[in-house]
Amino acid sequence: MIVRSLEEIKGSNDHVDDKNWESRRFLLKKDGMGFSLHDTIIRAGTESTFWYKYHQEAVYCIEGEGEIEDLTNGKLYPIQAGTMYALDGHEKHRLRAKTDMRMVCVFNPPCTGRETHDEEGAYPLPSEEMV
Repeated sequence: MIVRSLEEIKGSNDHVDDKNWESRRFLLKKDGMGFSLHDTIIRAGTESTFWYKYHQEAVYCIEGEGEIEDLTNGKLYPIQAGTMYALDGHEKHRLRAKTDMRMVCVFNPPCTGRETHDEEGAYPLPSEEMV
């Protein structure tokens, strides 16, 4: 059984802080669950472009308000507490936060925790070396 608290993740190697967002990683590839689980804060007034070419992601908003733009077709979707979106087609997207947004994110394949977004907003192709 794996039991972790947000307090023990804050300030650890599993807490990644970027200028637009911060991600607290509860489960990663090393945990062997087949997915990774992140508690992410998207900062108010920010706009971020992501394109998970090699991952599928599901996101559940538990606090805040913003919108997601599907850059493959231009559609805009409002996001607020209680809204979920899933990138089942690896859609390139832009996330805009009107207020601080707290999101629960699940990635498949699981993230290792060492990924960084490239210039296209993508994580690299997962490999066995990335543990």
